[in-house]
Amino acid sequence: MEFTGGGLLEVRVTRADVGKRVSVRYVTDSASAGGRFTDAVGVLTSWDGGVLTITRKSGETVRIPELRLVAGKIAPPAPARRRGPAATFAELSRIAARAWQPVESEALGDWTLRAADGFTRRANSALPGGDPGLPVAEALEAVRDWYAARKLPAYVQTATGAEGAQELLCADLERLGWRRELSAELRIAALAPLADREPGPAEVLLSRSLDEPWLHRYQRFTGTGPAVRHVLSSGPSVWFASVAGTGEVPAAIGRCVVDGRWAGFMAIEVDPEQRRRGLATAVMTALARRALDEGASAAWLQVEADNHGARALYEGTGFAVHHHYHHYRQAEA
Repeated sequence: MEFTGGGLLEVRVTRADVGKRVSVRYVTDSASAGGRFTDAVGVLTSWDGGVLTITRKSGETVRIPELRLVAGKIAPPAPARRRGPAATFAELSRIAARAWQPVESEALGDWTLRAADGFTRRANSALPGGDPGLPVAEALEAVRDWYAARKLPAYVQTATGAEGAQELLCADLERLGWRRELSAELRIAALAPLADREPGPAEVLLSRSLDEPWLHRYQRFTGTGPAVRHVLSSGPSVWFASVAGTGEVPAAIGRCVVDGRWAGFMAIEVDPEQRRRGLATAVMTALARRALDEGASAAWLQVEADNHGARALYEGTGFAVHHHYHHYRQAEA
């Protein structure tokens, strides 16, 4: 959103607008130093001590001294995405959680505490789904104690960039000494265009079973055993894909979880020496066709923000960013 030069610039946001989506224009440096104008759009997460904090949809925070504000207004909801199926943040949050289930979980109000012997942050983090039934600071103490009892670091998974997401909780976490350790994108797409692609250069085998060769291609597998197998095998309808390699270890693998209209794609990995042959796309195409057979019509996946190669692959196969999610870890004492 931009401010045009055709009208009077006014600051029409106040401290009472914390929690709302706003658009502001401000001077980046002092006017005497030749500062320039720039804009920021996001959720106003605080206005304290003469400084505004705005959280952009990526989770990035912008801190602006109020004396540098030139204009500001409440921003309308983000326009509807033109790519991919319609989906809410709450729906996708539930779908993603069901596709990556922990070994152990416990409710804290509307939050879910999850543990799986340390295998991945997603399966070993608190997932906020509403009110924890305690003030946030007390809830975070309970989170810390729960993970400490299991000798695990305390993580909280949050989301930004979609209606109903958790920018205010992110601000609370940072204020209370938690630090963002990882950010990722949740992307969505229509399933049929992916399934309609050409089969690819190699045969893709699909199985309900998680076998040892598949695990040895999976980069996160460290041989730690039951927790890994439990998480990977969990979900409403789980499929594993593999492309034969030159030895026992597959050249490429993938995992798909079908859950109603959604098909989630995970663990798409290719032998480094076999890359750029279209194997990743072939795996996803085969899994998409099986998901269509089971009645799915929409697809989702998660990719870390700094994984540029995978992001380019998914962009090319029609996946658009729906929202961003983040893992916050309690800072060491």
